[in-house]
Amino acid sequence: MAAMDPRKNGYAAPLNERDEDIEVGEVVEVQDNQSVASLKSNDSDLKKKTNDDDTKEKGGWTNALILLGNQGLATLAFFGVGVNLVLFLTRVMGQGNAEAANNVSKWTGTVYMFSLVGAFLSDSYWGRYLTCTIFQIIFVLGVSLLSFTSWFFLIKPKGCGDGNFTCDPPSSLGVGIFYLSVYLVAFGYGGHQPTLATFGADQFGENDKTSKAAFFSYFYFALNVGSLFSNTILVYFEDKGLWTLGFLVSLGAAIIALAAFLGPTKRYRYVKPCGNPLPRVAQVFVATVRKWSVVRPANHQELYEVEGPESAIKGSRKIFHSSKFLFLDRAAVITDDDRSGTRNNAWRLCSVTQVEEAKCVMKMLPIWLCTIIYSVIFTQMASLFVEQGDVMNASIGKFHIPAASMSVFDICSVLISTGIYRHVIFPYVRPTELMRMGIGLIIGIMAMVAAGLTEIQRLRRIVPGQAESELTILWQIPQYVLVGASEVFMYVGQLEFFNGQSPDGLKNLGSSLCMASMALGNYVSSMMVNIVMAITARGKSHGWIPEDLNEGHMDRFYFLIAVLAAIDFVFYLVFAKWYQPISHDEDSIKGTGVKRKAISELDQV
Repeated sequence: MAAMDPRKNGYAAPLNERDEDIEVGEVVEVQDNQSVASLKSNDSDLKKKTNDDDTKEKGGWTNALILLGNQGLATLAFFGVGVNLVLFLTRVMGQGNAEAANNVSKWTGTVYMFSLVGAFLSDSYWGRYLTCTIFQIIFVLGVSLLSFTSWFFLIKPKGCGDGNFTCDPPSSLGVGIFYLSVYLVAFGYGGHQPTLATFGADQFGENDKTSKAAFFSYFYFALNVGSLFSNTILVYFEDKGLWTLGFLVSLGAAIIALAAFLGPTKRYRYVKPCGNPLPRVAQVFVATVRKWSVVRPANHQELYEVEGPESAIKGSRKIFHSSKFLFLDRAAVITDDDRSGTRNNAWRLCSVTQVEEAKCVMKMLPIWLCTIIYSVIFTQMASLFVEQGDVMNASIGKFHIPAASMSVFDICSVLISTGIYRHVIFPYVRPTELMRMGIGLIIGIMAMVAAGLTEIQRLRRIVPGQAESELTILWQIPQYVLVGASEVFMYVGQLEFFNGQSPDGLKNLGSSLCMASMALGNYVSSMMVNIVMAITARGKSHGWIPEDLNEGHMDRFYFLIAVLAAIDFVFYLVFAKWYQPISHDEDSIKGTGVKRKAISELDQV
């Protein structure tokens, strides 16, 4: 453990870094180090015992199951809005295919980017419970407004929007309220998603990693159960023009989800917010720059760390020193200027725990960047997979399979794969989160290869003069199943990894990185399509992804993604091997965030 303030003349260690009183501390005059250590130990043991007793009374799987139900219902409501949004824009709002697709891409990316806003507010100020409550209320308001707007302003005349009966052009007021409502939905859903995942993990003790891992698996399972209903039942109603009914079902699910979440309020296990992490991280870099010429001590135990078991960071445990990004250790080197001050200058001197918090962010960043290309793979399900299926033979007898409904195979694959992993593989083999994410990336590459091979077969079965190929749409099943299996390893692994490897003060930010990866995957995929078309659609060439897919080579685009993902996998292996996990001081207690005394004051104890 990093040494507490280094002394040269054998000074006794201070009682505590807090300005507040220590329990029992005022009635005893401490005369020696042994008394100090005993008093600290008693104080720490008392606080840990209190926390353990509180944990036994609150939290646990009962609360976690309620949160899983909340996740399933909220996802049902969200996908009830989003899964057919592109059709609503074309059929009801009168937008063209390109405009509608572009608007949906922007909306989808915004949903995931809002997760960073919710994570920041939760970690810094509001805490998990209040953040989930506020954003779910916003979500309910958004779906309510959308239901009202579609009924009162947009579905005119009644029964329009089924693909056959055209709706009247919407008014400017109706369009304005519509966009306000859908972005309220995006803000509410995106804002509470990563926080809900972290809040569910909070219902278990810090060391109950098995239950937390199980919760993250079932969290993604619940998400897919909700989306399964939306992608089947609600899609059917909305495809028939019953838009308002579909939105009202989503509203009912959102209200029930909110009510279920608020029910066990008194029984939840809470974790207090740790304050704004941005100044803390900035202080480390500023202090490092200001001490760039300072020589780092060979022994990391000479670096500055607050005395006692309590961390200087509010709501966070102490973190042991790591061997990565050693140049940042300069921020924790004690100089003569630090000793001469009346107060510690947080922009000149940082504790080891604070430095390690900044290091954790930097260590996770390369891993996170390597997940973006996988999100590009995942994004194809909602775009090119659907366009590919739309020009395949979708008839089985007299039954027609909508191309978008093929995502049901992805959802079923997720549900089955989750069950197999949790109950068949996990009891015997327990791969690390990094290993699982790597496996997910490999399976994702296989999905792109399968999609490319299917496209080659589709092009070979083209009937001249017809848009649809003779190849049955069932050929798409392998690529959907492979994507679903890869999600269980990649996205569940991401949730566990970023949540588990984040410092206590950045847990929600860690969970939000998974959704931020999805957001960037949407943007990168769109950028790749534009670049590929700009390069390949020259002269008489129609390009790889033209309006008429029978004249293109979408298979080459799939293979391009597979190659890029394979290169990304090599980098991922390097960074995964380089990565050094976070190491908390399990004997420490979470800080209260009070101001620290100066080094000079501590030396006088």
